[in-house]
Amino acid sequence: MDDKIETSAEAAEAAALPRCHEVHCGPEGEAKPAQVPEPLQKPVAAKSPAQWAYERLILYIKNFEEQLDGSQEVAMGFTGGDAGVLRIEGMGFFDPDIVTFYGSDGGGAKTQLVQHVSQLNVMLRALPKPTEDKPANRIGFRLAADLEQ
Repeated sequence: MDDKIETSAEAAEAAALPRCHEVHCGPEGEAKPAQVPEPLQKPVAAKSPAQWAYERLILYIKNFEEQLDGSQEVAMGFTGGDAGVLRIEGMGFFDPDIVTFYGSDGGGAKTQLVQHVSQLNVMLRALPKPTEDKPANRIGFRLAADLEQ
């Protein structure tokens, strides 16, 4: 606890800004706190639920990919059925409340998931990259770069 004195405007601003607290502990015991990028630091009320979910998912995908080796790519597993996995190749949102994922399934078929933000449930998985002669596709870094623009 700190004894910092805030004005009422500072307290209201702090209450409206998004906060994130995570600590990832590696095998050596080092702790790596998650950093919230500048584009995600807008007040929550200034974004639709779809945009807010989309931006946070990008942050989670990027952080997940940072833990993968060169032979793995990010995919999402489906819960509540045997639909398998979707190799994430793109994401989007449709205001006010839809998030969509684009990619391919385990057999290579083009796949799209359209989901309401109230039903959002994403399990990130590491899959072997489909071809050995190409570098792993890092979608999270490209999606995060798009947020910066």
